[in-house]
Amino acid sequence: MRLEAKLALFNALSKLLLVLLGALVIPPIVQRVAVAHTDLHLRAKKKQVLALIARDGLRAFERGERAETYADYNIFKQEYITLTPLPAGGALPPERIFEEPRQVDQQVEDFRILSFARPVQAPGQPAFRVEIGSSLETVELLTGTLRNLALWVLVAASLLTVLSDAAFAHYLLAPLRELIVRKLRGIRQPSDFQFEPIDTDTTDFRRLDDRLNSLMRQVQSAFAKEREFMSNVSHELLTPASILQSRFENMLQDPTLPEAHAQQIVESQRTLYRLRNTVRTLLLIANIENEQYLRNESVRLSTVVAEVAEELDDRRQQRDIALEVDLTGNDTRPLANASLLHTLLRNLLSNAIKYNREGGSIRVLGRALPTGGYTLRVEDSGPGIAPENIPYLFDRFRRFNSNAPGSPEGYGLGLPIAQTIAGFHGATLRAESEVGRGTAFILDFQPAANLPVGFMPAS
Repeated sequence: MRLEAKLALFNALSKLLLVLLGALVIPPIVQRVAVAHTDLHLRAKKKQVLALIARDGLRAFERGERAETYADYNIFKQEYITLTPLPAGGALPPERIFEEPRQVDQQVEDFRILSFARPVQAPGQPAFRVEIGSSLETVELLTGTLRNLALWVLVAASLLTVLSDAAFAHYLLAPLRELIVRKLRGIRQPSDFQFEPIDTDTTDFRRLDDRLNSLMRQVQSAFAKEREFMSNVSHELLTPASILQSRFENMLQDPTLPEAHAQQIVESQRTLYRLRNTVRTLLLIANIENEQYLRNESVRLSTVVAEVAEELDDRRQQRDIALEVDLTGNDTRPLANASLLHTLLRNLLSNAIKYNREGGSIRVLGRALPTGGYTLRVEDSGPGIAPENIPYLFDRFRRFNSNAPGSPEGYGLGLPIAQTIAGFHGATLRAESEVGRGTAFILDFQPAANLPVGFMPAS
């Protein structure tokens, strides 16, 4: 999973957890807020009641049932006020707020009640206990309204923060995407790496980019030294190998040479022949990697396949292997080298014959892609390759299927040189195999427009 997706998922889960926590915490908090609001409302009513008594006396409440001011309270039973005379000379009860059921108009309702005492204001007037009640139905309605509002605000805020976090993470990780996509994706060899610094003001990304550039410079230097060493060593080895070959041939011309010695010289010639082939292959790989070949031809893959098939026809028929060639669409590859493509396909078809079963089959399928590229498959009906060996098929001097007829060396340099030639043409070479059912090597050619910048015919 991408880092950006992980951050977005973490933010979404954290906000979901926040919403669930809010759903548990908000209701009791809102309940307390609603009760506190009701208590403030009752105390405000207390001031109004005391002001009304101070202005109009107790007669205002004697007319309360007929006054329009208090008619709504009686009809909807949302509030009530009672005044109860207190015994003369007794202690005044303290002010308190409590919840208790009360009967209003022959109905019992739950109320939150503010109870307080009004002391004697004038001689001859008794003290009164005043109760101002507010229906708990009002508290519950206020609680539900506040709770729903708080939850919706929490959900909306969470969604907004998820979107803003995702947008910020997308913006923040843009340099990392540029580093991965522009600099690393599609790099087949160190020479394809671009050293332009990424545009970022994030210190960590800048350090990563600088370190990556430094590392790739070291890798390019190491690869250049390796190629130079391989090329020089291959050149140096070819000369003494040729001299030894000539000396062996001259020795074989001596009529006095014993038969046993002649047999040993012939065996030495075979070993020397394999050594020369190995050296030439290494030299070819080095020359290709150093781009010492031209890519200035338009080559039809069907033509190359036909030439290779004709060249290997005797070997194929000796093992009674059937060949099917089916190439359709535009198989012309621009900016190619016909000789190298011939070598590539010859190695693939040669392996398909070498590692096939007697009376088996080979299929060469080619299809044009809608994107403008081309895919070529070379399939055989051989024993297949174990899954654990597939990642190492293109490593130099790796040997598999060493018991194949006529191939004491197994997979040594044939596939590595095929992969090198494929990369030289901007293509990829991969393998698919199933033990007991055969192996397929797939060449994926890019459209000419998608070849890397600077991928032009070598001069």
